[in-house]
Amino acid sequence: MAVYKYAHYLQHSNHAGFDRLWTPGQMVEYSGIYRCEHCGDNVAANYGDPLPPQNHHQHPVPGPIRWRLTVSTR
Repeated sequence: MAVYKYAHYLQHSNHAGFDRLWTPGQMVEYSGIYRCEHCGDNVAANYGDPLPPQNHHQHPVPGPIRWRLTVSTR
């Protein structure tokens, strides 16, 4: 889970980019922090870079790796 201390450095957004689920290896359209919907692991990714591959980490229980943008750096 991403955490923060100073809320005044963050801005709320309803952008549709936060609703999309990404698969391992996909090139991201938004720089930021992505969270695995299955296990809660977080990774940072830059615009145009791929998300970690399927074998990046192992889940405690079997399930698909699907990344969701949780914090965007635009």
